[in-house]
Amino acid sequence: MTQTPKIGALAVVVHNEQVLLVQRSKQPDAGLWGFPGGHVEWGETVLRAAQRELREETSVIAEPLRYLDNLDLLRRDAQGAVLSHYLLVGVACAYRSGTPIAADDAQDARWFPLDQIRRGDLAMSDRVPDLLETALNRD
Repeated sequence: MTQTPKIGALAVVVHNEQVLLVQRSKQPDAGLWGFPGGHVEWGETVLRAAQRELREETSVIAEPLRYLDNLDLLRRDAQGAVLSHYLLVGVACAYRSGTPIAADDAQDARWFPLDQIRRGDLAMSDRVPDLLETALNRD
């Protein structure tokens, strides 16, 4: 059986000096805060997947604007064998409407001040600060 990476889309939404994050309920990163996102479905673009996953996890509507970065997420066992491999694609999205309400596989969904993310005083996925800065520096 051939193993191939799974593709995931991450929606990066910045609005009024705040960023929208969800608290993950599933592995990887269960309990940590990260960008809303999930699997890209067959025949779906990454941009549309980011928009759909954002709506499903938070009820927030945003327009996908552009690709930000690709992130490899590999989980290994104690012997170094790959357990899972995801290629996560960050997508900058422009907020349109909605109030965050956690749904789907998110425990919670909230807006966080940009400064709080930059200080690192939130239990969040490793990729959050760097991907946020990429989004802010390309606007």
